[in-house]
Amino acid sequence: MFKMIQTLILASRSPRRNSLLLSAGVSFDVCPSGVDEPVAPDGRLGPGAAARTAESCARLKAEAVSAAHPGAWVLGADTMVVFDGRIFGKPTDRADAVRILEILGGRQHEVITGMCLLGPGGKGPKVGSVVTRVGFRHLTSAEIEAYVRTGEPMDKAGAYGIQDRGAFMVRSVEGSYTNVVGLPLCEVIDWLLEKKIIEALK
Repeated sequence: MFKMIQTLILASRSPRRNSLLLSAGVSFDVCPSGVDEPVAPDGRLGPGAAARTAESCARLKAEAVSAAHPGAWVLGADTMVVFDGRIFGKPTDRADAVRILEILGGRQHEVITGMCLLGPGGKGPKVGSVVTRVGFRHLTSAEIEAYVRTGEPMDKAGAYGIQDRGAFMVRSVEGSYTNVVGLPLCEVIDWLLEKKIIEALK
């Protein structure tokens, strides 16, 4: 669907972000940044704080990769789940995954993906974020335990994957579905077109 005009690097090892970009016909190289996931602050966050945290982490990831590949455009992203002013990243272990899902069950939370697109040499950063609201059905303890035993929650913010087994928990999605998967594809495509990194096939 799109023709590459300039070299693009995805600063992420996430297979979900990889698959989303490939589904749109975007060609790119993958170079994980090595940047640690953000540590969730203690207490409740003020308005906009979670989005700023996600954007900051996305920029750190992009900058780390850009420094090693100065001739390419670099896209960094960071996704987090937020409920009641608290950030829920990837669970630290199975008990933490159970705890997170017990909190989210039967409630609505936000999924925020921060993005940063850096030009060659780290120039002209474009930074932003997308918010999607996700509602969960009520979850029984047996359902949570069974899902956690699959291992699927362990590498995902909020301890679930909407595109896989975790779909059974999701009652509603308000906003970008691909954002919940890990990358708001419409917004990313708009950015790549704007910066003339890609163009539509004729």
